[in-house]
Amino acid sequence: MNSPVSVNSLSRQTLADWLAYIEASHPIDKIELGLERVLRVAERGQLQQLPGIKILIGGTNGKGSSARCLEQLLLAQGYRVGVYSSPHLLRFNERLRINDQDVSDELWVQGLSQVEALRADVALTYFEFTTLAAFAILKQQQVDICLIEVGLGGRLDATNIISPDASMLTTVDLDHQDFLGNDRESIGREKAGIFRANAVTVIGDPNPPLSVLGQAELLHCRTWRQQHDFSYRLSDCGTLWHWHCAELQLSDLPVPQLPLQNMASCLTCLAALALLPSADIVAKVLKNLTLAGRMQWLQSAPAVMIDVAHNPQSAAYLASQLAGLRPRYRQVHALVGMLKDKDVSQSLRSLAPWVQHWHCVTLPPPRGAAAAQLAAQLPAGSSVQCYDALTSAWQQLQPQLHSDDLVLVFGSFVTVSQFLALWQQEKL
Repeated sequence: MNSPVSVNSLSRQTLADWLAYIEASHPIDKIELGLERVLRVAERGQLQQLPGIKILIGGTNGKGSSARCLEQLLLAQGYRVGVYSSPHLLRFNERLRINDQDVSDELWVQGLSQVEALRADVALTYFEFTTLAAFAILKQQQVDICLIEVGLGGRLDATNIISPDASMLTTVDLDHQDFLGNDRESIGREKAGIFRANAVTVIGDPNPPLSVLGQAELLHCRTWRQQHDFSYRLSDCGTLWHWHCAELQLSDLPVPQLPLQNMASCLTCLAALALLPSADIVAKVLKNLTLAGRMQWLQSAPAVMIDVAHNPQSAAYLASQLAGLRPRYRQVHALVGMLKDKDVSQSLRSLAPWVQHWHCVTLPPPRGAAAAQLAAQLPAGSSVQCYDALTSAWQQLQPQLHSDDLVLVFGSFVTVSQFLALWQQEKL
């Protein structure tokens, strides 16, 4: 990355220049929640007034998979769809897709330039700056539907300056406690801040905190709640599933590689907005639905799978999937790196019964946890090796593998993005 000295107001020409400039003034890992700054700048260019139908997606886990499902179901009907999400895995451009294509460097530079002109003397965080740039691009491109993924929490997140037609809350669990609170009620209260009065509200968590239900009731939201207003179930064979919402139902749908809980919420959200496609379209989309970094298979022999699971809830879901996969493989190797502000113990505990060999890696400071910290949280007697970096871990692990082994790479977006970059380099 360019140094702050070399990137100034006179030298921003490329997207890399812009991102270095923004990070130099406000590091990407520095978080300052609040809407006052971002709203003040947005109002100068009416950037908060996004085009078309707007769906705001919040929750502890499942935001990315929900956005992907909604996107593909809408694209299949011919709508022009924009998706804003974070973080990215390999390229910053991934944070904004229009019609399933990452936005170009040129459009990003235009959006960032517009925000810089609008902000004047207002200091913005990295996330606020780039979020406003994404909104500027969505306005300029005039998409039919905007799918906006909340960054952190909800109530005070920069994305919450828009007025959504529908709000989706995927799950509520313990994560980011330093910012959102130490219990599900407090966290739920923050996440329910994306609800709007009298608007469509889909609650995908089957056991939501009372704070979430109370906020929906206070605002008189048109609420669809899982296991109350809609439901889903697997068929006896386990390869098909069924969705039911009010008088609507879809049967014998293919099971996708993404969590059914989120898929059911997406179908409900589209039904509430009168955007639900035909059963044939739903089945076709779900059959091929995948998302980079979520249960993503890179190779089959030996098998290599990556997943960004990074907290207890997402790790528990990954463990449930691994339990079904385990009989197919001789041994399972877990290559894991985590951030030290996550619940490392609980996250690793879920997966421990299904992993034979652990390969713990140290992630970069300031947030990265040391490999020894991860190893200390594993059950006594576990087969564990520690590494200073992911590159050395993978180099030493590969010669040990048999064709019928499985390598699971997980623990953080940082871990998965580093591994993907390394994987691509090796395949060149």
